[in-house]
Amino acid sequence: MQDGIMGSMIKQQIISELKKVLSELGIEDIKPAVEYAKEAKFGDYSSNIALIAGKKIARLQSPERSDGGQGKNPMTLAEDLKAKIDLELIEKIDVATPGFINFWVKDEALFQSLSSEDTKLKTSFSGKRVMVEFAHPNTHKAFHIGHLRNITTGESIIRLFEESGVKVIRVNYQGDVGMHIAKALFGLLQISDLKSEISNLNDVRKRVSFLGKAYASGSKAFEEDEVARKEITEINKKIYARDTSIWELYQTTRQWSLDYFEEIYSRVDSKFERYYFESEVYESGKKTVLEGLKKGIFEESKGAIIFPGGKFALHDRVFITGEGNPTYEGKEMGLGRLQFDEYHPDQIIHVVGPEQAGYFKVVFEALSQLFPETKGKEYHLAYGWVKLKEGKMSSRTGNVVLGEWLLDSAKEKIKQEHPDIKDEVAEEVGVGAVKYSFLKVSTGQEIAFDLEESISFDGNSGPYLQYTYARTQSVLAKGGDSDPQFKSSSYQLEPEERDLLKLLARFPEIVAEAAERLAPNVLCTYLFELAQNFNLFYQKHQIIKAEEEAKKFRLGITKATGETIKKGLHLLGIKAPDKM
Repeated sequence: MQDGIMGSMIKQQIISELKKVLSELGIEDIKPAVEYAKEAKFGDYSSNIALIAGKKIARLQSPERSDGGQGKNPMTLAEDLKAKIDLELIEKIDVATPGFINFWVKDEALFQSLSSEDTKLKTSFSGKRVMVEFAHPNTHKAFHIGHLRNITTGESIIRLFEESGVKVIRVNYQGDVGMHIAKALFGLLQISDLKSEISNLNDVRKRVSFLGKAYASGSKAFEEDEVARKEITEINKKIYARDTSIWELYQTTRQWSLDYFEEIYSRVDSKFERYYFESEVYESGKKTVLEGLKKGIFEESKGAIIFPGGKFALHDRVFITGEGNPTYEGKEMGLGRLQFDEYHPDQIIHVVGPEQAGYFKVVFEALSQLFPETKGKEYHLAYGWVKLKEGKMSSRTGNVVLGEWLLDSAKEKIKQEHPDIKDEVAEEVGVGAVKYSFLKVSTGQEIAFDLEESISFDGNSGPYLQYTYARTQSVLAKGGDSDPQFKSSSYQLEPEERDLLKLLARFPEIVAEAAERLAPNVLCTYLFELAQNFNLFYQKHQIIKAEEEAKKFRLGITKATGETIKKGLHLLGIKAPDKM
């Protein structure tokens, strides 16, 4: 295989053939479902289309049958479909009760799927411009474990999109104004020799730690001290007004956060085309809402301006406060307009936590009322909460679980358990361990993160996949000058070899499914199964010491497995070291 996804999509060919045959039988409005057979006795692929179509058999006409053309049961329909299917790649078709159609793929088709350069990788997103908005850390606050899952999820979805022909725009929307910053600055201003303290902080981590302590202090004072609450509120107003008494400190500490975030982005191999900030959209957001008020899209309520969500079976939300300040919702109106004006996306996907589900429903509706061309083009991809097994953490108390701490912990644990591992490899394996632990579960599912499980070289983990890839490279290196080849005419496949070929042939289908469903966990499940099957094959069969034809084939399948695992890990945002 070469770079990119190779292999004809066998599953799609079966679906296309079923569509054609159904059409010949007068059934046009059913999309055939084809699944991978769970057991070898049921073939390689299976479809329940005859069971589904059985509900519409009254439309079928079969004058030659004793039922007078009034209909056919699923078994009869399945047999009729079987008789009409004509696919060169299929070795055998069988019908099983109560109406399943099972397909066995020719070995030759499996071989060809590994050498084909026709990717045929298409999804409903292919050819479109899709903006993915992800990461979202706020300045003056910690980059916590939730942000780490956010950026990991967004990065993988982007790579899956890019592989399926999507023009992706990578953006990051960050909160750099608001009460959280006023709290941090208040905490800083309580330090008696602040200028001296700041001048001594020449390390990014020290600066962020200093800022985190200030935020925790300011947050505590805001909740417990009425005088402090009023001072923090005034600081917030000064930030919006760019008051010279606070502006230099604000700009300096804002940059501290941004520098720190860039280090993390580099570490997890993510990047952005555009950084949006609340500070650049709050004025335009307010203006847009006021214009919407004149048009009757927004309403006044108790001195504030709200969007009447009740008219749309949603809830009412404040977009401009009684003090005249735009809320997060109000700022979104400026952000949405700016994003569509700058990039003209067909779709914007916001990777944000589940607590914002109701918020986004109202925001999307308000935006579509202001700008009808945006309707249906905004989507909230919610990801589940992450916590360590010992319980939830709170950023307010300063006990937030830092994303960087988790990456460091995974790396150090790996070095402890594998003393001979190189530092750069430990970094790649540690980052991969954390990322894979997030991605292997469905996006919306909550995670109780287990460090020991994440770094294991056995089981469903990132290091296990990385180790399997390194094993393929070791085998290939020992293979010397032997040219890996795939031949089906004379070579008799062992069961473990055929199982590997079947899995390798499915790779393009899996990537397409993962991209279509915005579900990297689909790819994780596949890669784990592929690694398991390769390791079983490796244990049961000689490769280097096999007779020449078997050696060439087995080196070929080893090479294909390694390239597929490496490509799959790349699509997850995980690196694949050649040696471990």
